[in-house]
Amino acid sequence: MKAVHFGAGNIGRGFVAEFLHNSGYEVVFCDVMDSIIDQLQNSKSYKVIQVGAEGNSTTTISNYRAINSKTHEADVIKEITTADIVTCSVGPNILKFIAPVIAKGVDARPNDATPIAVIACENAIGATDTLAEHIKHPKNTSEERLDDHHERARYANSAIDRIVPAQDPDAGLDVKLEKFYEWVVERSPFHDHEPPAIKGVKWVDDLIPYIERKLFTVNTGHAAAAYHGYYHQKTTVYDALQDKAILDEVRRALSETSTLIVGKHGIEAAEQAEYVEKIITRIGNPHLEDAVERVGRAPLRKLSRKERFIGPAAELAEEGKPFDALLDAAEMAFRFQNVEGDEESEELAKIMAGSEAEAVVEKVCGLTKTDKLFEHVVKVVQKVQAEA
Repeated sequence: MKAVHFGAGNIGRGFVAEFLHNSGYEVVFCDVMDSIIDQLQNSKSYKVIQVGAEGNSTTTISNYRAINSKTHEADVIKEITTADIVTCSVGPNILKFIAPVIAKGVDARPNDATPIAVIACENAIGATDTLAEHIKHPKNTSEERLDDHHERARYANSAIDRIVPAQDPDAGLDVKLEKFYEWVVERSPFHDHEPPAIKGVKWVDDLIPYIERKLFTVNTGHAAAAYHGYYHQKTTVYDALQDKAILDEVRRALSETSTLIVGKHGIEAAEQAEYVEKIITRIGNPHLEDAVERVGRAPLRKLSRKERFIGPAAELAEEGKPFDALLDAAEMAFRFQNVEGDEESEELAKIMAGSEAEAVVEKVCGLTKTDKLFEHVVKVVQKVQAEA
């Protein structure tokens, strides 16, 4: 069995590849970063270290190859034609750049083989759907090839949940991550054949409750702690959560998202409350040493319409339910400007300095004046701009 994985960063090597390796797949890493590909090509194995309060454990990853997809596109296409799975962890904004080569690989596959399973492993709702749209776009796949495209590829959305913190500078290829994990994947695209055999994956018929529960609990809580922590000059998420005021802010935000999740998806309130407690423990793991700047990076994406603050707050506003704590967290995200090494925080600073508040909310958050949340976010932006 063979899997082609795009994105040889920490999540790719430490989360996705570990699942695939443990399931018996040869993993072919594809990336445009020369340094990481060179390291993989010159190493026969690396280690994944799972960190937990009860101690650490280590898995050795081997049986992999690596291809520079920037310079050896033809090799990547050839691998896709004979692979069982394509996965990726490149970031939602990069999906459009990997789509052309995947499209060529899929198009070259025979129709009588089992369709390749394409699964995007990104922190975004419907990431595989987004990737599929790019792959099926006329500039990547000709219209006459779309009728039987499903015979060559199937696209399954997924929800991933595992904290992968910043790594030690001298770690090399080794990856440190938390022991807890969850990888939930749609079963329905494989209605006429068995889904790929991946140990540890939970196959479900309805993925949306899992995606939203994870995004609006794990990601909302993690980012809220980071942004409040950054504003109050904390070093790590763990440090931030030792501050009672910040911990209270995180709990308030997760109480609001819990109201949405329980009401929308029929999850039991007690089950969601237990999940929240588990998440607060996880993001406050002292062994992960997660810097607030790392967790808070990419504020433009995290302030966007379907993301961890604006997404649930907009739905709550429409229902007439409280969203104050989510608004407070969004305010802290708007204050995350000109952070060293984070281009989006620099771009956010330019947008905040050069635009009226209403234009900022429309551009950054994707809200319009017809949204009940709109005026509330405008006031937050005006407040941050006034204090700049």
